[in-house]
Amino acid sequence: MLSKENLFAALNRVEVNRGAPGVDGMTTAELRLWLLVHWLAVRAELDAGTYRPAPVRRVIIPKPGGGERILGVPRVLDRLIQQAIAQVLVPVFDPQFSASSFGFRPGRSAHQAVRVARRAIEDGLRWVVDLDLDRFFDRVQHDVLMARVARKVTDRRVLKLVRRYLEAGIMVDGIKMPSEEGTPQGSPLSPVLSNIMLDDLDRELFKRGHRFVRYADDVRVFVRSKRAAMRVLGSVTTMVEQRLKLKVNRDKSKVVPASVMTMLGFGFYFTRSGVRIRVDPKALARWKARVRELTSRRWSIAMDERIAKINRFTTGWMGYFRLADTPKVFRELDKWFRRRMRQIRWKEWKRYAARRRNLLALGISERNAREWAGSSKGYWRIAGTAVLDRALPISYWDDLGLRTLKPTWQRLRSAG
Repeated sequence: MLSKENLFAALNRVEVNRGAPGVDGMTTAELRLWLLVHWLAVRAELDAGTYRPAPVRRVIIPKPGGGERILGVPRVLDRLIQQAIAQVLVPVFDPQFSASSFGFRPGRSAHQAVRVARRAIEDGLRWVVDLDLDRFFDRVQHDVLMARVARKVTDRRVLKLVRRYLEAGIMVDGIKMPSEEGTPQGSPLSPVLSNIMLDDLDRELFKRGHRFVRYADDVRVFVRSKRAAMRVLGSVTTMVEQRLKLKVNRDKSKVVPASVMTMLGFGFYFTRSGVRIRVDPKALARWKARVRELTSRRWSIAMDERIAKINRFTTGWMGYFRLADTPKVFRELDKWFRRRMRQIRWKEWKRYAARRRNLLALGISERNAREWAGSSKGYWRIAGTAVLDRALPISYWDDLGLRTLKPTWQRLRSAG
């Protein structure tokens, strides 16, 4: 864990990930210089087993579907040490993890999880157990988790250090609160510890012959009938609560048809050619809400700056949701998105003379330029007219560097 190669790899990862400072206020940019002065003392404490992690800084962020998620931000030194621990734990535990587990694992992704779910549905498993682990990261019991870590880790100093990170506490308004259970979301150790904790669930589902997909604490089990699904929900709930000492949220856990089930922002629909992937309507609504913010007419910002911010968002969003087989949905989103952009441009032109001049420069006839420049219709109505669509086509936005959704829906349509 404390080898030079492992520590430098951990330091590089922490610096690349950046992130907010912890309770001591130190940033990732300051860490390397700080280590030059203080690392030998820290290393001595780690070797002696006397090192004490600092409490994490509590950060509350809203969930997209409502409610709040509590994150724990460790100080950057503790992020370095946790990353170093994680890098040696992953090669020990990961090779034995289930092939149906996809979250926080090297070489695995959410897209792979969605494809495996689609394959199960294509094989006739049309009922889904949607298992919701209530506040999983907050409820993990330390003794239960450490017993599972100790199955493969025999170094007592490492075990003691992992436990101290679990029990480091949370700083709330300058007061240290104890952490008697849970593993803080946001720490480099949490992903591998969560998979270690839930590996018993994976093994039990596999032993029972179930087809399932797990991404962190997001679990879906696929069966052939509603009756079988209800049985599985009951028996798995009992196993999770009795053996793992976790709590299943009975209000949110449910049995649903595969056509209704959503997973990691995706859903599924049936066609004559097979099972297709769609975007969860809630994800579409969140996309529209964010685009409304970025294309607000009340936001006074230069067009090139606005386009740069929009591009960062749309590139990431489409990079994730490109998996969906819904060219028509993306095409309609693209039309709506470009109409939002046209109304911004129309407002920027402001007065009759500027509007007429710009319309003429963009190839609109004198008659239409005069008529529409003097129109009293609202921005949204003007933005939806054929005249403005002709004046500000896709090529116009391409020249400005705007990344629209067109390449994605065209590729999907040509594929089929």
